[in-house]
Amino acid sequence: MMTLLRAGWMVIWLCMVGASVAQATTKGDPLFINMTTQDAHRALMAISFGKNQLDRGHPLTLFLNDGGVLVANTANADKYPEQQKLLSATLAAGGKVLICAMCMQKYGVKAAQVLPGIQVSNPDLTGAALFAPDTRTLSW
Repeated sequence: MMTLLRAGWMVIWLCMVGASVAQATTKGDPLFINMTTQDAHRALMAISFGKNQLDRGHPLTLFLNDGGVLVANTANADKYPEQQKLLSATLAAGGKVLICAMCMQKYGVKAAQVLPGIQVSNPDLTGAALFAPDTRTLSW
């Protein structure tokens, strides 16, 4: 009977330790969002999701590529007012926003037209964020 009691407490202890370890490995893990969409609703979802996780302690990198570069173009402020306001708030809160140089060229977006604080990316910047330890990734 005593052996069963000890075994039961050991199982409970292991479950508690296991839950603590699982929680510790996910708190603060970086998030990398790959945003290719220029659809206003989908872009707002992507940026909002990222900002919400940033506010919860997860370092955020939002990578704007393909049509996503149009969302950060100040010439499109009338089309993306909420998205641009949220991108600026994300930057102000410590999030990183990268924009694809090749995609900017394809869509005719000049560096001077990009919201302040957004970095024109290169393989080193993007790779450092994407391959940081314990990074989680999502795409929109």
